[in-house]
Amino acid sequence: MIKRIYNSFDGLIEKKKVLVIYGARQVGKTTLLEYYLSSTDKKYRLESGENITVKLLFNSLDFNSLIEYATGYEILAIDEAQEIENIGKALKIIVDHVPDLSIIVTGSSSFNLSQNIGEPLTGRKITKTLYPLSHKELAIQINQYDLKEKLEEFLLFGMYPDVFTAKTKEKKIQILKELTDSYLLKDLFIHETVKSPKLLIKLLKLLAFQVGSEVSLNELGNTIGVDTKTVSRYLDLLEKCFVIKPLGGFSGNLRKEVTSKMKYYFIDNGIRNALISQFNELSNRNDTGALFENFIFMERLKKHEYENYYGNHYFWRTYTGQEIDIIEEIDGKLSAFECKYSEKKTVKIPKEWQKNYPESTFSIVNRKNYLDYIL
Repeated sequence: MIKRIYNSFDGLIEKKKVLVIYGARQVGKTTLLEYYLSSTDKKYRLESGENITVKLLFNSLDFNSLIEYATGYEILAIDEAQEIENIGKALKIIVDHVPDLSIIVTGSSSFNLSQNIGEPLTGRKITKTLYPLSHKELAIQINQYDLKEKLEEFLLFGMYPDVFTAKTKEKKIQILKELTDSYLLKDLFIHETVKSPKLLIKLLKLLAFQVGSEVSLNELGNTIGVDTKTVSRYLDLLEKCFVIKPLGGFSGNLRKEVTSKMKYYFIDNGIRNALISQFNELSNRNDTGALFENFIFMERLKKHEYENYYGNHYFWRTYTGQEIDIIEEIDGKLSAFECKYSEKKTVKIPKEWQKNYPESTFSIVNRKNYLDYIL
């Protein structure tokens, strides 16, 4: 088993609190939960939100039955908790009336789970996101030389655990196709807001071809033939189902800076490539730069999530064409990153950036030094 950042929940779980682990399907939430429970000496109860009996009990909100159900355990764990309609209200009853209990729930769609769990458990929950494998996790078992040797593999096939451990290219592609068709799209299509699955697929493919590029809601809507409200609703759904991450434009209130457009990155490179059925080698494709930029952005997000760094991320561009791929604003400090797969490409810091943000740092991230920025 690949050791994950959250292999032990001991530093996260608290009595009278619910630990909520969000994440896409198949990123390893169930495996992680089972591993932790198998290694703890605490008395626990593990349930699945897909269990009909558990659903009926929790949805009933029967006060006495819920308390009786949870009493006597030190940990209550519920996998796939988004399947239970009244999960938040039921857990509130348990949290408030079973004082020596710690609760862990996992969910593959933050859209459903946050809707049902957020308000009832205000002040009673801790939330964490589990992503596909990160380099911080892999570096525990694989040295830096071998990580670099696998860079092309990561850019093409991504970081899902089952994909990473698959032995052949054909098996990796098979798993990614299954992930995309059976799991990712399943989470998306169950939502009532999706009136046309075909339009959603068109939008996903459009975003896949424009990774690292700025887009506007109008441009996306005009291309797939829907209004901007529909585009906005679908983009929000894609983010909450752990498919994409949006990136807005940075502005220090200068008129020259572009803030009206967005960039969209995919949570995983492999999912992006599966959507457009492109797994050919880097030497035979024209989107290597975009794949590398997507990879660096997501690995930085994972690093910050797992190291408890909280800040904001942006891109930066002026109307005159000066631009920087990624801007980070953490604790009031600005850091700028330009992603270039080839270490031979020379990049100078944009004059407008240097002039207006002289206290910021500027780094060029390439295939030679990228580990310095994501480990």
